[in-house]
Amino acid sequence: MQLAQAKAIITGGASGLGHAVAQHIVANGGKVALFDVNEEKGHAAAKELGDSARFHKTDVTNEDGVTANVAAARDAMGGLNVVMNCAGILGAGRVLGKEGPMPLKNFAGTVMVNLVGSFNVAKAGAALMQANETGEDGERGVIVNTASVAAYEGQIGQAAYSASKGGVVGMTLPMARELSRFGIRVMTIAPGIFWTPMVDGMPPQVQESLSASIPFPSRLGKPEEFAATVAFILTNRYLNGSVIRLDGAVRLAPK
Repeated sequence: MQLAQAKAIITGGASGLGHAVAQHIVANGGKVALFDVNEEKGHAAAKELGDSARFHKTDVTNEDGVTANVAAARDAMGGLNVVMNCAGILGAGRVLGKEGPMPLKNFAGTVMVNLVGSFNVAKAGAALMQANETGEDGERGVIVNTASVAAYEGQIGQAAYSASKGGVVGMTLPMARELSRFGIRVMTIAPGIFWTPMVDGMPPQVQESLSASIPFPSRLGKPEEFAATVAFILTNRYLNGSVIRLDGAVRLAPK
């Protein structure tokens, strides 16, 4: 599809990588629905993007709420052909920390948002996209999920986060295979270390250390580079069922 044809739901769209994707799509003539739990940032982000954007306060782990908001977003945009899952939490914590074993609710909470939340929005979006008119090659829609390089080489303290992102990687191909009969593609991006609000708040020496760990280019990824990768996926119909590492060749050390 062309970006001007995109009618996209973007989870985590109020900030960071999700907001960068929203900016890119709107700048190229598309429409976006921002799904986020942060109401203040969500309304501000939608206002900044203009008439082509709307905000829907959304908890991605709530099945009924997501189903309702996906339908509302489709109606507001006059269609739906893209689901971009960017919502996520770090969920850092050691399996055996100073205060004892990690509470199971901490592990489960991270998996619920990052993995179950992504599946929840993806399946609600696919349920509506299957009824779209077909485009070139019979395409009806695209789902793009966000994993992480931590899915492959998670660091100490990332057991929950890595498990959740590994699950996102693992469901990419079976979802793509299943949804192919409806003309819906499924792709995943596994970003490395990017400039996000979280990194922005780190001390300069920590930022410099992170940048130095990346082989080339030796700097943190820019959100607009993530957005450009999403645009490449949307416009190239032969990309399906795969995971793209976007990481400057970094491989995370144990800690």
